[in-house]
Amino acid sequence: MCQRKWEKSRRVERIGIGAVPPPEILALIAIAFFTAGIIKGMVGLGLPIIVLVFLALPLGVTSAISLMLVPAIVTNIAQAVSGPSLLPLIKRLWSFLLAAAMGIWFGVGLLSVVEPGTTLMVLGALLAAYSIVSLFSPQIRPPGRYEPILSPLAGGLGGVAFGVTGVFIVPGILYIQALGLKKDALVQALGIVFMTLSVTLLGAFLDKGFMTSTVTLVSFGAVAPAVLGLYLGQKMRHRVSEALFRTVFFWALLVTGLYFIASGWR
Repeated sequence: MCQRKWEKSRRVERIGIGAVPPPEILALIAIAFFTAGIIKGMVGLGLPIIVLVFLALPLGVTSAISLMLVPAIVTNIAQAVSGPSLLPLIKRLWSFLLAAAMGIWFGVGLLSVVEPGTTLMVLGALLAAYSIVSLFSPQIRPPGRYEPILSPLAGGLGGVAFGVTGVFIVPGILYIQALGLKKDALVQALGIVFMTLSVTLLGAFLDKGFMTSTVTLVSFGAVAPAVLGLYLGQKMRHRVSEALFRTVFFWALLVTGLYFIASGWR
C-alpha cells in the first residue's frame, strides 16, 4: 500500500502541471512569479526560493523547479556577463562550477527514486537553515589556503541540493559569500553561478523528461510577471524599511521551511 501511495505521489509530482493547465493554476503561477519579483526587487533575494515557497506544495517540488528555470536563466544572463571580472571569476570558480554541475546531474537522478515527501522535507530544511543564517548572521570564515579543496566540495554538495530541491543557498552561495569578493565582483559571481546552475539543471531536466513542452511554454510565460514584479519591487524599496521587511520575511521563510518539513513527514 505504501508503494502504491509513493507511485501515485510520484506521478502527481511529475505532472504537477497537466497537458492543459487550468486557469486557476496559471493564475497561481503568475501570482507566484509576480510576488517573487516584488520581493526580489525590494530585498535582493533569489527569485527561485520564493517561487518554490509558493508552488512546491500545490504543484510539487519538481514542477515548481521546472517552471522557474527559464526566468532564472533570463534574469541572470546580464548579471553574469556585466562587469570586468568575468574571466578572473571563471578562472577562480571553475572547480566550484564543475563540481556543482556534476552534483546537479546526480541530484536530478535522485528525483526518480526519492519520495516527493522526502524532497519536500529537504527543501524545508534548506529554507530553515538559510533563514536562520540570514536572521542571526554568523560570521563565516574565508576558506583561505583550503579554497582548492573547499570549492569543489561546496559546489558539489550545493549542486546535489539544487538538483533535488532547486535551492543552492546551503552550502553553495554561503561559500561564495565567504570568499571576500568586492560588491561588484560578488554580484557578477552570483550571476555566473546561477546562470551555470540553471542551464545545467535545464539540460538535466530535459534529459530526464521533466521539462515537457507545456511546462517550458509556461516557464517562458512566467518571465513577464517576474520582470513586472521586479520593477515594482525596486520602486517600493525606498518606501519600506528594508531591515524590518527582511526580518519579517526571513521569519516567515523559517516558518514555511518548518511547515514543509512537517508536510513531508506526514
